Amino acid sequence: MLSRVNGLSRHFTEDSLRRYLLERSVRQADGCLIVRGYGTRRGVYQKVAGRAWAHIAAYAAFVGGYDPALDVDHLCDARDCVEPTHLRQVSRAEICRTREQPSTCRNGHDREADESTGRYRRTCRACNRDGQRRWRERQAVEVALARAAYVPNPGESART
Repeated sequence: MLSRVNGLSRHFTEDSLRRYLLERSVRQADGCLIVRGYGTRRGVYQKVAGRAWAHIAAYAAFVGGYDPALDVDHLCDARDCVEPTHLRQVSRAEICRTREQPSTCRNGHDREADESTGRYRRTCRACNRDGQRRWRERQAVEVALARAAYVPNPGESART
């Protein structure tokens, strides 16, 4: 069973992996079991027990029945949580379908819903317009620098 977990050290048994994960975990007030993996940042996916993702190793050790074709999803939205009751295995399409999308972009503009899918567009129109304007300005600078650096060959006639 544990051999199906990608990156997991082969020296672990289910009992030793459970002990290992519990030793490296801290219980939060909201019920999450937060694991301290190889990374130092809080709130990101953690790697433990070789090079395995902590939430996948926890699902295989505590819940069982791990299928590598499916993704392990967090019901609590805490990426470094390994609480077995907060983990479930679903398809990638199901994760994308149930993912919450903010109604504003990262710059605070309201985002529009796409008519064909009913979901919010990836970028708002204001940010898209600003990004295109910045790209055109960068391109204009590159063209101006290229024209200034151009030196015609002595045998060529100057174009006017």
